[in-house]
Amino acid sequence: MAPIVTSLATLINQFGIAAVTSTASASTGPLGLTATGGVISDYADGPTVYRAHIFTSTGTFDVTALATGAGIPNNVDYLVVGGGGGGGGTGADGAGGGGAGGFKTGTSVPVSTSPGSYSVTVGAGGAGGVGGSSRGSNGVDTSALSITAAGGGGGGSSPTNNPGNPGGSGGGAGWSGSGPTTGGTGSQYSPTSPLFPGPAPGQGNNGGPAGSSATIGGGGGGAGNTGNTGGPGSNPGIGGSGLSNTYAYGPTDPDTYSGGGGGGGFGVAGASGGSGGGGSGGQTAPPGSPGNPGTYATGGGGGGATRSPGQPNFNGGNGGSGIVVVRYQIGQLTAAAKATGGAISFYGGKTIHTFTSTGTFTNTSGSPLTVDHVVVAGGGGGGTSGGLGAGGGGAGGVRTSIPGLMPVSDPQIAVGTGAPNAITVTVGAGGNGSPTYTTPASQGGSSSFGPTTPTTGGGVGGTYPAPTPSPSSDGGPGGSGGGGAGYDTSPPASPGPAVPGQGNVGGSTPGTFPTYAGAGGGGAGGVGGNGTAPAAGHGGIGVQLPTSFRDPISTVGAPGPSGNYWIAGGGGGGGWSPAVPGKGGGPGGPYAGGGDGIDRDQTPSPGTQNTGGGGGGSNNTVGGNGGSGIVLIAYPS
Repeated sequence: MAPIVTSLATLINQFGIAAVTSTASASTGPLGLTATGGVISDYADGPTVYRAHIFTSTGTFDVTALATGAGIPNNVDYLVVGGGGGGGGTGADGAGGGGAGGFKTGTSVPVSTSPGSYSVTVGAGGAGGVGGSSRGSNGVDTSALSITAAGGGGGGSSPTNNPGNPGGSGGGAGWSGSGPTTGGTGSQYSPTSPLFPGPAPGQGNNGGPAGSSATIGGGGGGAGNTGNTGGPGSNPGIGGSGLSNTYAYGPTDPDTYSGGGGGGGFGVAGASGGSGGGGSGGQTAPPGSPGNPGTYATGGGGGGATRSPGQPNFNGGNGGSGIVVVRYQIGQLTAAAKATGGAISFYGGKTIHTFTSTGTFTNTSGSPLTVDHVVVAGGGGGGTSGGLGAGGGGAGGVRTSIPGLMPVSDPQIAVGTGAPNAITVTVGAGGNGSPTYTTPASQGGSSSFGPTTPTTGGGVGGTYPAPTPSPSSDGGPGGSGGGGAGYDTSPPASPGPAVPGQGNVGGSTPGTFPTYAGAGGGGAGGVGGNGTAPAAGHGGIGVQLPTSFRDPISTVGAPGPSGNYWIAGGGGGGGWSPAVPGKGGGPGGPYAGGGDGIDRDQTPSPGTQNTGGGGGGSNNTVGGNGGSGIVLIAYPS
């Protein structure tokens, strides 16, 4: 994707920049809408310059002023993708892949300053099926601008509950072992589908069935075509392919969305997911393995679980969350590029590259660039408990080249020119919350930018496994440590340790009866709160991004106590029974992307995507997932 420098008038009026550097040329052009929300991406498509607002989590697209230039419309184009369905679990044979989230796109939708604020709801991916009797859950619908894209259908399980669920695209069928089973129907067929126009064109396709002699479950349907039939032979169980769209990053860098999950195998490895974020079926056979998750912010379906004879049950992969992109014209101009990669915006004399998923940063200016960075890892998953309060997940580690944000500062990075100097940018996924009180949560994924020391994912929140405590009641280590679980015997649950310079330790619990309060996970800016009756521990506070990244039209990060965005790295709150759960990111939250803990039998909050926030601690339900990380790069425009 080629960044552009907006017109001189745009730079002066919107960003307060007094001049354009010699590496870029700009011509004065008319001005488009003024709006805020999401991650900002500016790019040229021929002579037309667009601004895109990319929402990977729920927010608001807020139009504050209409276009002032002649010929610039007060219209927007949109991409709305539902959350992908979870893959089926297996206790016998190959399970079905989850269906992709619905894919809807359109152009020239009028907007105005009355109402001005347009709610954006980004659907979560469906949970993978548990064992052999549970289908994957459907993904959650995504909506914006009165447009709704349906969540993908859950994949069928094996040996029971075999048919795939209907959805934006249908889930693939699990193999029954005795006869054919059917895939779920897509709620609407996509314009490129061979089944078009279908009942109501626009969203997705059917999941694949499973034959009577199948060794692989059916693939989940994708936005581009149906999931493949599960069975032996050619291409069994592959997830349906997704569809490409250029609205986020422009015509030189299209992304593909809404791929179906691959079917899981029986005695053989599962099938691959469809292009567009579909997770593959479980790959290890024997003994088997869980299905792989769909890629977040793509609507990809989760993969079905794989199993071999005589081996234990395995769960399906979670579906990928959805996404919303809203774009509009902001001018007519040309400019030279300095670098490619991520979503590109301009603020305060800086060019900012925002990576919400893994990619590549390449200097295309012809001269070396010296760049600053902020690298945030994925948050840890929250714990759960068999009746007591579990610990909140720790925040993902934070590293930066800008002094003052963290105790340790990295050096700036000098980037050479051209493809040989392309730098890999890795954005860590959030860890999964504990699925049961005998199974720990997972640590967040590491993030990195080229030669920098990778940031470490957040530590897991402690669980309370019945009937006696075990080391998993302690918070797990990470960039920031997870909080300890509450329980009614001693010794205390220890806080999860942190990586020096990247975050803070989680909270602990005293281990005296009755200690039903879980501790909060550590945050990038402060330690997690201890779990002490009558309340669980709050998650540790986050940190505010450096001023060069605080573009007022962008909602990078999450809100803090003042209501402003640009805050990241909040710890997850501890769970509690029976009274006051902990808040994510500190008292009064949720702040900085940390998920709230919950009281008994409720649902904890996940960490916010692209903040590295820890997941909330639970009590008798699944722990909250951690939020994915983010990487920000800036240099003078």
